[in-house]
Parts: sequence; C-alpha cells; structure tokens
Amino acid sequence: MTTEETGKVDTSDPGHADRLAENLVLIEELSQRLVNAIAHKKQVDHSLQAPSHDLMMKAAAAYMAEMMANPSKILEHQISYWGKALKHAVEAQHTLAQGKIAAPEDRSPKDRRFANPLWETHPYFNYLKQQYLFSSEAIANAVADLEGLDDKDRKRVEYFSRQLMDMFSPANFLGTNPEALAKAVETEGESLVKGLQNLVRDIESNDGDLLVTLADKDAFQVGGNIATTEGKVVFRNRMFELIQYAPRTETVHKTPLVIFPPWINKFYIMDLKPQNSLIRWIVDQGFTLFVVSWKNPDPSYRDVGLDTYVEEGYLAAIDEVKAITGEAKVNVVGYCIAGTTLSLVLSLLKKRKDKSVKSATFFTTLTDFSDQGEVGVFLDDDFVDGIEREVSDRGILSSFFMSRTFSFLRSNDLIYTPAIRSYMMGEAPPAFDLLFWNGDGTNLPARMAMEYLRWLCQENRFASPEGVDFCGETLRIGDVDVPLCAIACETDHIAAWKSSYDGIRQMGSDDKTFILSESGHIAGIINPPSKKKYGHYTNDDLTLSHDDWRAGAAFHEGSWWPRWGAWLEARSGKRVPARQPGDARHKPLADAPGSYVVEVPKS
Repeated sequence: MTTEETGKVDTSDPGHADRLAENLVLIEELSQRLVNAIAHKKQVDHSLQAPSHDLMMKAAAAYMAEMMANPSKILEHQISYWGKALKHAVEAQHTLAQGKIAAPEDRSPKDRRFANPLWETHPYFNYLKQQYLFSSEAIANAVADLEGLDDKDRKRVEYFSRQLMDMFSPANFLGTNPEALAKAVETEGESLVKGLQNLVRDIESNDGDLLVTLADKDAFQVGGNIATTEGKVVFRNRMFELIQYAPRTETVHKTPLVIFPPWINKFYIMDLKPQNSLIRWIVDQGFTLFVVSWKNPDPSYRDVGLDTYVEEGYLAAIDEVKAITGEAKVNVVGYCIAGTTLSLVLSLLKKRKDKSVKSATFFTTLTDFSDQGEVGVFLDDDFVDGIEREVSDRGILSSFFMSRTFSFLRSNDLIYTPAIRSYMMGEAPPAFDLLFWNGDGTNLPARMAMEYLRWLCQENRFASPEGVDFCGETLRIGDVDVPLCAIACETDHIAAWKSSYDGIRQMGSDDKTFILSESGHIAGIINPPSKKKYGHYTNDDLTLSHDDWRAGAAFHEGSWWPRWGAWLEARSGKRVPARQPGDARHKPLADAPGSYVVEVPKS
C-alpha cells in the first residue's frame, strides 16, 4: 500500500530515507534564502507597525484604576476565568486517569479556525483549544468592562487586543496545529518544504516584509480572462485613461454614465468575469458607459493632491464625455474614496454654477467621518504621523501598507487562514479572481494621501459647518443638491453603512435614495442578479436616524442592481441610436482595459 492510499508513512520503503534527506537539504537551502531576504528588509517607521505606547499605557492605567476602585469586578473576572480553566483541566486529567485517550466534554462555541475534528477529539489539541478560548474570553471581558477610557480609545484597545488574541491562536503555530502536523507526516515533510518555498517567495517579493499571497498570480490576466468587456480608451492624460465601452444594445439612453472608481484599488473589480461584471451589466441595460482607469502613481507624483484628482481627473473626464457624446449633462458614480471626492466635486460645481452633472450615485461612500467605523483604529495621530513621515520620504504611500492595513481588518480571513494553508500546509494559492484583484494594489501620491487623511478623515472638514477650503472655494456637504442614490453595505468594515447614511442625510438634495445591501464592502456591491445571493433594504424616509431607518426598512430578495438601474433609467432621458466608442476628435488609443491598469510604477 502507498502513503497516499493509507494516509500513513511507510518507513520500510527504501526511498523513505532518501526523500526525507532531500527535503532536509531543501529546507536548509530555503532557510538561507529566508535569512537573506529578511536581512534586506527596508526600515519602516515604527509608527506604521503598531499603535503608540500611549494607547496601551492608557489601557493599563484604566485597568489599575479599576482594580483599586472596584476590586470586586476584577475578582469576578478572575474567578470566572480560573473557574472555567481549572474545571476543564480537572476534567481532562480525570479522563486520562480513567485510561481514556479522549477529550473531555467540549462546551466551547464553534469556531471556523478549529474545524478539523482533531480539535474536538484529540485530548492534547482539544485542551489547547479550550484553554485558548477561555483566555480570549477573559481578555475580551476585561477590556469591555474597562472604565475611564473615551469611546475612541476603547474601540482601539478592543481592536488591538483582539488582534493579539487572534495572532496567538494555537491554529497559527505548526507545533499546535493538528492538520498541519498530520500533513507533514503524510507527505514525509514535503508539505513543509512547499510551505517554506511559499514563505520565501512572499518575503522576497515584498522586499523582506511579509504579505501573504492570497491568489494564484498566474491564473489571471487583466484583459485576458478578466476585465474583458469590450471597449476603447478614448482619452488619456497623466491622471487617468477614459474607457468608453462598446454598446451591446441597438439603442441607448441619451444621458451618458461615468464611473469614478477608487484609486486605492483598480477599476476591474467591477469587471472580473462576464457573469459578475457590473460594467457589462450596465452596458446590457442600454447605458453609454465611461469608466475612469486611474494612473498608478510613482514618486514623481508626490505633489499631486486631491485638487489635482478633481481638476485633471473628475472635471476633465466629465468634459471629455460631454464632448464625445454631445450631451450637456452626464450621470456620475463614485465608489468608496472616489465617492467621497465626488461629493467635493458636486459641491464645487454648485459653487461654480456648473450644471454638468444630472445625477450622482455613491457606492460605499463616507462623507461624514465623525464615526470612522472599524478603519478608524488606524486614523489616530500615531499612525497618521507615521504615514506622513513615510510619504515625505518616499513621495508615495506604497500599496503594501494599504493592503496590509485592510487585511488586518479581517485578519483571520485575510492573513492567518491563508498563511496556514500556504506556509504550514504547503498549498498553492487558489485561482480566485476576487483575491487576485485584492492583491493587485496601487500607490497613493504623498500630498493627496495626507490631505485625505488630515482634512477629511481626521478633521471631518467637509461635514463641518466651516467647510473645507478647496480649489478656490469653501465646500460644504450641504452644497450637494443633485438627485442622488447611495448604496451602502450592511457589514462593510471600511465604510460603515451608518456613517454613509448620516453623510447622505446631510446633503442638500431634495431627491435622495438610500439602499442598504447585505454583505460587505465588495460582495455587497458586486452582487449580480443572476446569483440571487444577497438582498437589500429600502426606506423612503431619510429624515430618520440610521437605527430608525433600518428598523422601518423593507427587505427585498436579490440584488439591488435592477432597482438602481430603474432609478438611473428615469434620469437618463430617451433612447437614441447606440454610440460607438470615440469620435473624430477622440480616436481610440487602445482596447479596454487600457494600459494604466497593468502598468507597474517605478519605485
């Protein structure tokens, strides 16, 4: 019988010792490469690695004060923890004393990290799991009951405490992960060799830093098997390429549509595969669609600011679309940070008495940052000051920092589980288009990054009564008065839906629609009707608080796309003959998805 058939290593096999020796040689070679890669790691500002010591000192001081002022509460926490831990230890010893090689009764909650049956049945691994969960619960309870911290500090302490607890899960270490150990034995160490190869690959490709590869980078080609909707680049400047998509209907709505995607990611999240492509779906509904593909900046863009994105990006794109189609007005969409900036554009157009925009749609957009949601834990001065020093030195905020930050908002899903599969199990990254896109990051220009973080995220100027001085005008959120539709996502960890709703409420438009989609920042938006997966909520009364709006909202099965399509159709005029990309003055420069989306910027 072979190893594959029995699941056990046949040590009598003459080749067993040879294979083991070969693997040990490979491990030695890879270990040397790993040491060399780490040795070339670039020095990174310590403020970008963790919160300041001040935060932990505040938490420690609050705990000591609580201990002195209310010792009974501390004792209650301690007794609860030690009671559970000791009871479990006694039960485990009693089971073993009876000669049973089995785990005692497991009363712990279900957790995806411990799905392997050995976490339930094996006495050693079950003991580790239960003691870890008891400790995690005790720490979470102690932090939750801390007095003397303001709400912002409390959220940060809770978040970073949870990060530490997640990091120390026994599933994250080879010696305490039964699945990884079993696979190492079954494969005669080959899984560990492959895992070390994966680890070395990731560290070498990130200049000594570690960023887990989430998807097979060779499985997809932008413009080959993803981002394939037909279209042409019809305009290009230093900030963006403008793509006009080819019509798929004989007639189209008169008013063209322009989508401004975020420049912290690439636009093709909306055009992964034909069956889940929002771009293709929009074209199929009979809209003349233009999409902006932003330049991925290198250090020469250090002085590009938010005003540059507005003047040379948004306003330039709108002018070109009007020229190509011959229309006086366009409909616009802004996604995430591009929606935030779109709200500034709409306020600016109001000040300039420019009526180029007929209606606006916001996807997962924050305009009021008084409640920054989960991402707010990274928006205090300790991190932002570190970012300022980093971008002042390099001219850009590297996509590495953006990817790592957003990954830590979902660390178990985007860091630890992929790391276990890749580094301990030796598995190749999956061929998953969404994760491929997630790893295809972009840089941010230095000035733009700091203006966004300081003016909008930290100081919340746009939603303040004073407004933000920008492009020669003072802009306020109440200036936004075009018909608007906003789509937020229920479990969005980047743009919390309640904050999105609060910003929309403050806008000056008399024609507002707010849709709350199930799921998160990406899945809630990229939710094609054909999948019949996530539903959505609507409520016409936007005078209500966000909690009251949600309580009174009607739930609808299926995607919000058709509802938005009908809303957009009502604001897009009559049907006219389909328009082919470009015109006499805008000769096609390249096929979609263009060149900017695949460029690798200079470091």
